[in-house]
Amino acid sequence: MVDVLRVPFPVLQSSPSLSFKPRLCPLIPPSRRLHLKSNSLLFPLFSSSPSFFKLPLRCSSPSMPLQLSSLSQDSLLYSRAYWVTKTIIAWNVDVVEGSCYLYASRVAALSVTDNGIQGHDLEIKLEEDRSGLPPNVIEKFPHIRDYRAFKLPPVLDAKNLVKCQLAVAEFNSQGKCRNATGLQLPGVLDELFSYDGPLGAFYSAEAVSLCLWAPTAQAVYAHIYKDPVGGSPLEIIPLEETNGVWSTKGPKSWEGCYYKYEVSVYHPSTLHIEKCYANDPYARGLSADGKRTLFVNLHADDLKPEGWDELADMKPDILSFSDISIYELHIRDFSANDDTVNADFRGGYMAFTLKDSAGVLHLKKLSKAGITHVHLLPTFQFAAVDDEKENWKYVDSKILEKLPPDSAEQQEKITAIQDDDAYNWGYNPVLCGVPKGSYSSDPNGPCRIVEFRKMIQALTHIGLRVVLDVVYNHLHANGPFDKDSVLDKIVPGYYLRRNTDGFIENSTCVNNTASEHYMVERLIIDDLLSWAINYKVDGFRFDLMGHIMKRTMVKAKDALCSLTKERDGVDGSRIYIYGEGWDFGEVAKNGRGINAAQFNICGTGIGSFNDRIRDAMLGGSPFGPPLQQGFVTGLLLEPNGHDHGTKDVEKAMLASAKDHIQVGLAANLRGFVLTDFEGKERKGSEVLCYGETPVGYAFCPTETVNYVSAHDNETLFDIISLKTPVGISVEDRCRMNHFATSIIALTQGIPFFHAGDEMLRSKSLDRDSYNSGDWFNRLDFTYNSNNWGVGLPPKQKNENSWPLIQPRLADPSFKPQRSHILAAVENFTDVLCIRYSSPLFRLRTANAIQERVRFHNTGPSWVPGFIVMSIEDGNEGIPGLSQLDPIFSYVVVVFNACPTEESFSSPTLRGRTLQLHPIQVTSTDETVKKSSYEASTGCFTVPARTTSVFVEPRKI
Repeated sequence: MVDVLRVPFPVLQSSPSLSFKPRLCPLIPPSRRLHLKSNSLLFPLFSSSPSFFKLPLRCSSPSMPLQLSSLSQDSLLYSRAYWVTKTIIAWNVDVVEGSCYLYASRVAALSVTDNGIQGHDLEIKLEEDRSGLPPNVIEKFPHIRDYRAFKLPPVLDAKNLVKCQLAVAEFNSQGKCRNATGLQLPGVLDELFSYDGPLGAFYSAEAVSLCLWAPTAQAVYAHIYKDPVGGSPLEIIPLEETNGVWSTKGPKSWEGCYYKYEVSVYHPSTLHIEKCYANDPYARGLSADGKRTLFVNLHADDLKPEGWDELADMKPDILSFSDISIYELHIRDFSANDDTVNADFRGGYMAFTLKDSAGVLHLKKLSKAGITHVHLLPTFQFAAVDDEKENWKYVDSKILEKLPPDSAEQQEKITAIQDDDAYNWGYNPVLCGVPKGSYSSDPNGPCRIVEFRKMIQALTHIGLRVVLDVVYNHLHANGPFDKDSVLDKIVPGYYLRRNTDGFIENSTCVNNTASEHYMVERLIIDDLLSWAINYKVDGFRFDLMGHIMKRTMVKAKDALCSLTKERDGVDGSRIYIYGEGWDFGEVAKNGRGINAAQFNICGTGIGSFNDRIRDAMLGGSPFGPPLQQGFVTGLLLEPNGHDHGTKDVEKAMLASAKDHIQVGLAANLRGFVLTDFEGKERKGSEVLCYGETPVGYAFCPTETVNYVSAHDNETLFDIISLKTPVGISVEDRCRMNHFATSIIALTQGIPFFHAGDEMLRSKSLDRDSYNSGDWFNRLDFTYNSNNWGVGLPPKQKNENSWPLIQPRLADPSFKPQRSHILAAVENFTDVLCIRYSSPLFRLRTANAIQERVRFHNTGPSWVPGFIVMSIEDGNEGIPGLSQLDPIFSYVVVVFNACPTEESFSSPTLRGRTLQLHPIQVTSTDETVKKSSYEASTGCFTVPARTTSVFVEPRKI
């Protein structure tokens, strides 16, 4: 229970007609209720005297139990009403002959009885506005468009009132309380306190300044520490508030020290004024595990590697975003198991700085072939991995290596320590503006900053730009107690999106954030600018981008694009943004405003992942039957025993999959016109999937990121091994793996590859390896193993599929040998080189794709399993298409998914001087060399499971 203290400040000022004596809270008799009318002069509401801070507080402690009031009908733990503007409260109640009141308690003493709200300092009668909510409110909060609007007095001192516990109550005509609830405040906070000034720590030659946005806080202190952990504060400094922003200035000697905020604030999750201890939301440095915020000036010369300020001039040229190809990589995966890396650097930033490790040599090979960007999985400060290496637990890999390939023992040992080891994907955001400490040599001090910069610099030197995976759709923790909670301690109830009951939405997985709120959006954009300017990164991949508002994404893109080398040290016009445009949860169908889902984000130049081509190639979806086959995995042509329906149904499924892939090959453009399997001309948006959802949605090619596998779900090799018939050879599976990556590599738009796709990577059929340790996530850049058959994958996410998985892992014929891996790497680099051998594979506009790209083998008489794509160039001096490629005037790509060699003849392709691409002619792949073209008949013959590229050289 809260100790009861006397509160000597006057509750109301500026009225000679009323005086209030100090009184004992929370007991305020009903007779003392104050009914304020809209013409009242009793404002400002609260005093700003020093005694304001003498309030009943509870320190945030994990052991503190949640105290619930004795409630009737409706709990104040619910927040079903919305304070949307200074003068409007929205509430979904029907007040006919009754009345509504707003209540406030500075000391969080409100309670509910049949007679109404008790323990208040203030009661204000609300008047219903029969005209309803205004359009600007409905636009900001579309999910409450049908709520009733209740007017507040325009002279209300709302800026002080938001610091209180607030509730509204509805009474019937007899004065009995029928309904009561708390309030959600983001609307009024945005109206009154939106702020564009400095936030975080700022450094001058003489001083260090702190600024914190916390408009609902009643008091804020900065605790200054010398060391990263332990010890008493050097100082405890009170911050002063100006319009919701708390600030102070300290000596230059603070630089290099640490600090933590103490925030006294009402928290709706506990119904109490809490004393919260939190890091700075704008932290740019931390101690280990985020115990404290580091005072660090990122512009200091001693934090810059040699040549850092000139790095922007060394970035590889990107003439157009259409020239991008992306390689997705986890920092720890890259080197944790690489014996060619110094043991102290394994699994961290510094592994990328070596000249000749196996991993770096592999990246150089990919860069030379055409990969332009390395996409790094989360690198910010996330939870679930201790920053202190001495706290990590391990399983002896030598013991695991002796176990059978289908044993359950490996996963038992791995999962026993999975929350205490060094591994996690990192989608557990704590502070998104600071590099993760566990990847650095020293998680305290500025080491993580310097090493992160060295990593970026090293990747730049080998010709690779860097994309950061950012997670702004949710937070790892909430509430006043959790050590990893930050934002919800500073302004409770603001940063996290809440449902109509006032509880946090969790559709992303946990603690959804609310970018529709102004200061959430600002924090996201400020973080992105910091990463771009201070770390010179080249792109951002947004996790669950559809849960972020489109407005936020566009503002972020514009802000980044405005950066210049002269002013900011980076060329913002070369920063690429893309993300997961899935449309689900509370944001689906623009439920919280226009979100950044696939169909909304198109037209902005922001990319989104194309799941249509993935599912058409592999079969079904990651959430469907595991044996459902697709274009690449044998649908109709190599049945695996799964019941897809009749042969006619299977043929129709295969034909539909082919159309989906063709739209994807044309950059998934909504306006691209092709002939479908029925012989009808359709736009990409008229080709349908997923319950009548259009396949094509992009306006321009760089809005489409084509992929067949990513860190989520099974690896490409694993899903092929699962969906294909048990009896086919490992050589066939390896060939399917390359066939799939070749389709992605030769699409218009931006190709995206999961690290290891090119090496037949396996995770032993683990469908969700986010916490499966180094063992299941191993990458071997020496090409000796693809990690197949290292035990049954972890039980939690995979047990239902164990009956399918176990016999495959137990069968030694499923495991690729070193020769298979080497061949896969060679084939992958070959097809990348082909992509970059001609600009025709990287057309820059939707119009260019529509004019130049054609599909043959279409209509009802199509040859099953065959896709034939041509790309035409113009000729200098001849009217029509402009000339783009000085070497090739025409390209034909034939994708043969069949298990046998197949031929296709096209009258429109007769009489050309096509020949197999020079790279394939000299390839180590003897199979592709058997591909042929006969000019007299326009007949192409292509081996099984092969992509063949034919080119027409220009006459010299």
